[in-house]
Amino acid sequence: MPVRLTASEALALRMTSLLLRPHPTIRPGAVADVVEWFGAMQAQDLASGLWSLGARLPALTQVDVQAALERREALRTWPMRGTVHLVPARDARWMLELTGVRSLAGAATRRAALGFDAVTADRAAEVLGTALAGGGRLTRAQCLATLNAAGIATDGQRGYHLLWYASVRGVTCLAPNIGTEQTFALLDEWAPEPHRFERDEALATLARRYVRSHGPVTAREFAGWTGLTLTDARRGFAAAGDALAAVEVDGEEMLVDAALLAAPRDPVDDLLALPGFDEYLLGYRDRSLMLDPAHRNAVIPGNNGVFQPTVVSGGRVEGTWKRAVGRGRVTITVRPLAALDRPRTERALARYAAFLGLPPAVVWPD
Repeated sequence: MPVRLTASEALALRMTSLLLRPHPTIRPGAVADVVEWFGAMQAQDLASGLWSLGARLPALTQVDVQAALERREALRTWPMRGTVHLVPARDARWMLELTGVRSLAGAATRRAALGFDAVTADRAAEVLGTALAGGGRLTRAQCLATLNAAGIATDGQRGYHLLWYASVRGVTCLAPNIGTEQTFALLDEWAPEPHRFERDEALATLARRYVRSHGPVTAREFAGWTGLTLTDARRGFAAAGDALAAVEVDGEEMLVDAALLAAPRDPVDDLLALPGFDEYLLGYRDRSLMLDPAHRNAVIPGNNGVFQPTVVSGGRVEGTWKRAVGRGRVTITVRPLAALDRPRTERALARYAAFLGLPPAVVWPD
C-alpha cells in the first residue's frame, strides 16, 4: 500500500528533494554534486542558472560557481524540450541521444519556415566542428561569422537554429560565457569521457534522478519534464526499481525517492528568494502545491514562458522580485502577492546579494 501524505507533507518532501531543505542522504558541497543530483537543471537564463546553484550551495559565490563551470563540473546544452539545461558533462551525450533528439522532430518544419534544408543544417554543424577542433572556443558572434564565411546565411532566426541544431546533434555545447558573450566548444573536447548507457539503463537513470530531485511526482510529470512519451516515462519508472517508493497525495499515486520516506515531514516554514527559471517551478506541469492559480499571471506574465524570480514562504510563492545590478550595489524590487515578513524577506534577498558580492538595496511598494 502506498504511504498516504497530506498536501503539506508532500510539499515538505518536495522541497527536500529539490535540496531547498536539508536532505538525509546528500550534503552537496560542489556544483557537480547538485547538477548530478538533479540530472538536469533549467539554465536558459544564465544568471538564473547560476543562482539556482548558489541557492543550494550557500558557501559559494557567483565567482565560485562560474569557476566550477570553467572546471567543467557541468555544462549547458539543449538536452530536453529544446531548452537549455545544466547537465553533468559526462552525461550530456547520452541525454542528447535519449531526450534531446526528440526536439529534432519539428526541426524540418522550422527549417522550411526559415528557408533552408537538412543538408545545410548538417553542413553548418560540420563547419562549426572544424572551426572549434583542437580546443577552440568561439563566441556566438564568431560562430555566426564562421558560418557566414562558409556561405551559410545566419540572418533572422537562422543563426540561432543552426547553433541549436549543432548542439542537439552532439557536435557542440555551450561553454561558460566570456564576459557577457555566449561561447561554444566541441562537446567531445569539453566532455571527453562520456558515460555510455543502453536505452533502458538511460531511462532508469534519468527517472531515478528526476524522482529523487523532484518527488513526489507522477510519470506524467516525468514525461513533461523530459519530453519523453508517457510510455517511455513509465518504462523508466519501472526500470528504476526499488529506488522509488509509492506514495498517495490527495488520492493520486506518486513516486518519491525511497530514502525520503523516513525523512522529517515537518511543516515547511522556510523563506527563500529563488530565480525565475528554477526547477522549483519549471520542473513540474502541475504547480498547484507551490503556486496559487490566482498568482500565476504575476509569476508568468502573459503565460509567455518567462518566469519571474519568486519569494517562497512556507513552500508557497508569496511574492516576486526583480534585480538591477548597478555600480557598487544590487537594487532588488519586491512585489508581494501575500503578506510577507519583511525582515525575513530582506535576509533572503541579502543572501542573493552576497552571492553576487554586492550590498543590497531592497525596494518595497509604497
